[in-house]
Amino acid sequence: MTHTNERWGSRIGLILAMAGNAVGLGNFLRFPAQAVQNGGGAFIIPYLVSFLLMGIPLLWIEWAIGRHGGQHGFHSAPGMMQSIGRSSLWKYVGVFGIFTNLAILAYYVYIESWTLSYVWFSLTGAFNGKTTEQVSQFFSAYLNIGTGQSINLPIKAILFFLTALSINILVLSRGLAKGVEIASKIGMPLLLIFGAFLAVRALTLNAGEAGAVNDAFEGLNFLWQPQFDSLSNPKIWLAAAGQIFFTLSVGMGTVHCYASYLRQNDDIALNGAAAGWMNEFVEVVLGGSLIIPIAVAYLGLPWIKENVGFEMGFRTMPMLFQNWGPILAAVAGIAWFGLLFCAGVTSSLAMGQPVMAFFQDEYGLNRRRSAITLGGILLMLSLPCILFYEMGAFGEFDYWAGTFSLVVFALLEIIAFAWIFGIDKGWAEITRGADIKIHPIFKYVIKYVTPLFLVAVFVGSVFKPDGGNWLAAFSDLLHGQGWPFATDSIIGTVLNIGITEKRWFIDGVPTQIFILNMTRLLLLSTFIAISVAVYLAWRRKEVKQ
Repeated sequence: MTHTNERWGSRIGLILAMAGNAVGLGNFLRFPAQAVQNGGGAFIIPYLVSFLLMGIPLLWIEWAIGRHGGQHGFHSAPGMMQSIGRSSLWKYVGVFGIFTNLAILAYYVYIESWTLSYVWFSLTGAFNGKTTEQVSQFFSAYLNIGTGQSINLPIKAILFFLTALSINILVLSRGLAKGVEIASKIGMPLLLIFGAFLAVRALTLNAGEAGAVNDAFEGLNFLWQPQFDSLSNPKIWLAAAGQIFFTLSVGMGTVHCYASYLRQNDDIALNGAAAGWMNEFVEVVLGGSLIIPIAVAYLGLPWIKENVGFEMGFRTMPMLFQNWGPILAAVAGIAWFGLLFCAGVTSSLAMGQPVMAFFQDEYGLNRRRSAITLGGILLMLSLPCILFYEMGAFGEFDYWAGTFSLVVFALLEIIAFAWIFGIDKGWAEITRGADIKIHPIFKYVIKYVTPLFLVAVFVGSVFKPDGGNWLAAFSDLLHGQGWPFATDSIIGTVLNIGITEKRWFIDGVPTQIFILNMTRLLLLSTFIAISVAVYLAWRRKEVKQ
């Protein structure tokens, strides 16, 4: 194993990098969609409870595992998990900490490249004078979707993807302090400046001004007016917990990796909490003050409830900015997509670091070779997401890496930390060198409450019923009608519920189910390949000893 001398250059750099890891595209694209789809104010209470009982404890756990692993020379999850799990088999649980980052990066950098290209399109006035439908068609044409073809070949999108990928690899090749930290010190302040500009403009938008038909504050009222009936709705709790996973980047191995470059007595209690709360500020205050209020001002709340989604940031927002006049529309477009690019690149850098750390620590590759190797792997894994975007390959990567793997890894790591490593040793690790005093109640939250929370999330994901109506599902089961699995439940996804065409080819053309099955096979093969790489790395150590 090659021991690295890399360290963070400054505390503010560490916090900004950790916050940049968490603050990503989901803060501005996924959070608004989840909030609207789950009742606005009905979503916020379960969301904040999930943050306190699951998000913050998991952040402290992952910071502690990372700092502990770093003292033993490990900067990626396999070695860290073995060091706390007290068994050589735990290193294979750590495979999730490499696999998840690789698989998410494969499609995440592609989305990131959309934001980069849309900065250029906004600067050149590509959306001037376009209607809502035309802006939406522009997005479809950019991704080469909606053509009826099995393969998407978006030339412009591929060129911007290669540009975004190159930026990531270049920054990562420069190292932790000179690359990742500098990018975070630039990207996070820019993100906040862009976000503040857009939020001020959005919240001062009144009915009758610049073409608005409603006050923008109607959107905020929908988001922030509490609805306590949500506390008994399992569907909303599941969605809220899922968003916390996605937004804090827990269960991935990125937090572990960044924390592994700390010294033995460096604070993790205040640093972890600060990074978590900064992410929440960006997501709830900024993320909740942009898409929803602006769209409600022009399109109305009923339209938002019907049409909100991840792609709305690209299909709708550029058209809404046109109401502000050509100059302000261009500035707003640059700010909006520049904000998204800054959020995306700080997160993708965090995802690349654990993979590179594995290459460096376990196979002795230098920084430059590790970066090039990562770039080559990502190029291959990204191709299905680009070429078969419309056929569902993109969604499969997101589901299995960005949802399933996160929950599984988080559940296993908290068992290892609180029950095998031991909560007393774990609590001592969290509080050692702490700059704040953590209330002792969190010791019991970490041992009992958070694991139960994670079990509920996992079981809910496995058995999620159609429409999210659990009472109706139990009624169907008791009346002998079986359990109505949702199409996006784990079982529903495995069984391809909702897909009627089961043939792999029709007239020599691959069908959607063929693409889905091949994508799952690719993801499984990737996981197995990483497991083999971990096995061989440990064999190399044994031979050297």
